[in-house]
Amino acid sequence: MDERSGDSDATVIAGATVLNATGYDNVLVAIDSKGGHILYRERMPVPGSMWQPWRSWFGESGGARVDFFANPVVPIGASRAAPLICYEQLIVWPILQSMLHDPDSIIAVGNGWWTDGTSIVAIQRAATTAWAKLFAKSLVIAFNT
Repeated sequence: MDERSGDSDATVIAGATVLNATGYDNVLVAIDSKGGHILYRERMPVPGSMWQPWRSWFGESGGARVDFFANPVVPIGASRAAPLICYEQLIVWPILQSMLHDPDSIIAVGNGWWTDGTSIVAIQRAATTAWAKLFAKSLVIAFNT
C-alpha cells in the first residue's frame, strides 16, 4: 500500500437504502479504491413495520424487500463475513444460515437513533456478541445512535 499515491487495500462498509418502484432494500455497500457496490441485501427486515407483503395483495407498493436465503456470507478482501443488519441480529436463522458457510467474521450494523431511552441497541450488541463467541468468530459492530 502506497498512501502517497492514494493506493489502498482498505474497504469502507456503509449502510444504505436502495429505493425502487416497488419498495426498498436495506443494504450494505462496499467502497474501495476501485469504486463502490452493493455488498449485502438484508435478508429479514422487521415484519410489519418494514416488511409488508400484504401491500402487493392490494396493488400497493412500498415496504422492504425480503430475500430470506440470499447472501449469507459476503467477500471482504481475502476474507468472508456474515453480515447482519439490525433485526437479523435478534433472530436465529440468519446467523445459523451464515455459519453454515463458515465465514471468518461477523459484521453487525444497526440504526439505533430512534431507540433512544430503550435497551434495544444493548440487546442487539449482547446477542451479536454471544453469537460471535458461540461460533468463535471475530466481530465488528457499528450502530448509528
